Amino acid sequence: MPVGGEKDLMNVYIKIGLFILAELMLNRIVSLVFHLMAKKHNSVHLRFTKSIVKVFIVIVVLYSLAQQFEVTKDISKTLLQSSSLFIAIATFAAQQALSNVISGISVSLSKPYNVDEKIRVVQGSSVIAEGIVKDITIRHTIIRQFNGESCIVPNSVMDAAVITNTNYTGNIGNFMEIEVAYDTDIEKAKQCMQNICIEHEMTLNTVENKVFIKGYTQNGILLKTTVWTENLDDSFQACSDIRAALVTEFQKNGIVIPYQTVTVQNP
Repeated sequence: MPVGGEKDLMNVYIKIGLFILAELMLNRIVSLVFHLMAKKHNSVHLRFTKSIVKVFIVIVVLYSLAQQFEVTKDISKTLLQSSSLFIAIATFAAQQALSNVISGISVSLSKPYNVDEKIRVVQGSSVIAEGIVKDITIRHTIIRQFNGESCIVPNSVMDAAVITNTNYTGNIGNFMEIEVAYDTDIEKAKQCMQNICIEHEMTLNTVENKVFIKGYTQNGILLKTTVWTENLDDSFQACSDIRAALVTEFQKNGIVIPYQTVTVQNP
């Protein structure tokens, strides 16, 4: 290969390398900026905007790179001049993908949910997904369900579905029920249950912590209360601790939790 040809080829490689390096550096800067912003407010729209910016950077870098060579310069100009036709064709060929992008923008702006919030996605009479929002991309939203699986839901579905977001409520209430024997001192059992709920560090000391008699069963009397906490994570932990404490305190106070037994007699 002639020396001039080798230099031209080397220049091509250098230009391509510089543009790739520029694209990587710009995307790295964008990631750092959005990472710092996410520390203050880790919202869904920030992640979605970051994805849009990164895609825009790639498009600009590819177009700029195409302008550096005679072979691709004319092609890029032709594509740019006929952008209306190109957009029409692309829109027709990728209707579903564009629908997800547009729906992603809609979800990002309206903010019906945020990262690390618990939501339930319902379409019609079916629950599509229920769990914690982990991420939103240009195409889909990732929801980590309680069984450990990640459900990837297209943004067009998220935009059209009914979303229940428990984080929109001021406090979270969770029912707590326990059964006691018929010969139990009911007032003593109710007071014991109420004290345990109120004294827990995660519960809110409100009138909602009162204990009521829900009804009767074949084994005993059913006591019921509502455990109120600030958020869903605290609710899970508080209810778990209260259930364990109830068993211990009932045993100390001679309160029996009835259960069925089966007696087998030999003939």
